[in-house]
Amino acid sequence: MPEHGYSIDAQLDTLRNYCALYNKSIIGEYVDRGVSGKSTKGRYELQRLLKDAEDGLFDEVIVWKINRMARKNIDLLQIVDLLDKNNIAFRSFSENFETETPMGRFALQMMGAVGELERNTIVDNVKMGHKQRAKTGSHNGKVPLGYRVVKGSAASRGKNTEVVVVEEEAMLVRKIFELYASGKGLKSIANSLNKEGYTTKTNGPFSTCSIRDLLDNPMFIGKIRYNQYENWSEKRRKGKSTNPILVDGLHPAIIDQNLWDKVRLLRERKSSMAKKRFEGEYLLTGIIRCPECGAAMTASRTINKMKDGTKVTRMYYSCSSFRSKGSSVCHANSIRKLEAEQAVMDRIKNVLVKSQLLKAIVKNVNERKVGRIKPLQEELAGSKARIAKLEENKRKYLSLYEMDQIDRDLFSERLNGINGDLDDELTRKSRLELELRDDEAEPVPYELVRSLMERFDDLLRKSPFEQRKTLLHLIVKKITLDDKRRVKDVELSFTSENEKYFLSAAPSADTHAEGAFPLSGKAPSLQSKLECTL
Repeated sequence: MPEHGYSIDAQLDTLRNYCALYNKSIIGEYVDRGVSGKSTKGRYELQRLLKDAEDGLFDEVIVWKINRMARKNIDLLQIVDLLDKNNIAFRSFSENFETETPMGRFALQMMGAVGELERNTIVDNVKMGHKQRAKTGSHNGKVPLGYRVVKGSAASRGKNTEVVVVEEEAMLVRKIFELYASGKGLKSIANSLNKEGYTTKTNGPFSTCSIRDLLDNPMFIGKIRYNQYENWSEKRRKGKSTNPILVDGLHPAIIDQNLWDKVRLLRERKSSMAKKRFEGEYLLTGIIRCPECGAAMTASRTINKMKDGTKVTRMYYSCSSFRSKGSSVCHANSIRKLEAEQAVMDRIKNVLVKSQLLKAIVKNVNERKVGRIKPLQEELAGSKARIAKLEENKRKYLSLYEMDQIDRDLFSERLNGINGDLDDELTRKSRLELELRDDEAEPVPYELVRSLMERFDDLLRKSPFEQRKTLLHLIVKKITLDDKRRVKDVELSFTSENEKYFLSAAPSADTHAEGAFPLSGKAPSLQSKLECTL
């Protein structure tokens, strides 16, 4: 990403020259092209750098500017702390400081704070601009079903774009409002639309959530609502604003006020009704999968009346797609709650009492690790070949431009396209290299797996519900059912992070108090991810 006129390649050249000048050997170059530094997630090159740091491959990290490492001060300090623990210095070239001295570390903290302040100021200025647009009736961002954004016309009051009605979609929006006003529920409307072949703005099936969002959007009566939630990417619904903007918009309405008012009245009445409360503790919600569509299964129940008049509640896991989108997308495919949970527990106990079965599983895991390497290596080789081809095309267009055989606009368009493809390919290469690094780890020893499984089983039996559920969701990757709705496979995944959790975070079964759960013996450390199917 360009920084003050310096492209990534220019920054790399400068840092290479600096290393050559001071006789510093370059162990590796870590460049997350086209990836935002706002978060550490998805930055495969940063992850590779941190792994190499822990492996002691170098003794110094040099960056062009500290905001190339991380935009948030807390992320930056955590990264530098990890480097410091491994006796690795951190140096910023353009800001001329290092972390080897107390003053250098102080400068890092101050400059990191200043950098975050600058970024937050830019974000606030952008938000201020969006708020001002909203206050004048202009729409920000994507538009819902029924509208589209087009280039501004002479009648658009000088705006760059305007929002117009897409009549085919508007007819569907009116139908949704009329169905709800007639007494239909969210699921009933979604099911009906899906059966008739209608799709959302993104060409997906309708769900209860997508219908709800349409019914609650005042844009359909010609209003602009903005700032309903603040910092959505981090806070989600917890960031609900106490003072959202709601003004008359510049766009035409699709729904008349009378129909909107009727729907609002029904929505408010239903929101005040008591929510369904499911009794019982559902351990497997989200990790048990529908055998038909693969969606996560959620809690459900039925209440049956017996001949003697008593009511019996039966609890199940049912397909979440069926529950939110209806029978045109999937079916309930319910499995009894107790049956599913008992089958999972029995599967875990079974491998513990049958050492030969556990040995066979470990052998299969190690063979799969070897089998995964070749396809990853082939994909990586293909990625490297595509990178080389893109670099060659880039050089070709540069040569044509230098010889005045291609005009500037066409050159800029082609170069931007190549750079975009190159960024995607370099990100793919980084991801594959990280995956290969994990898969090329030493074979997992049988004793390690047995030790982990024993602790897993022990904690499942002795922890209270909330911690048992957390543990299962950390360790159990997926539970699949067969065509007769019986537990088929239980896929477990152990990593060093969740190993730490279940070895130390569960409470004592005797006291049910917070604290460490004492376990005899000590398991060897798990250096890479272990996945096995029971």
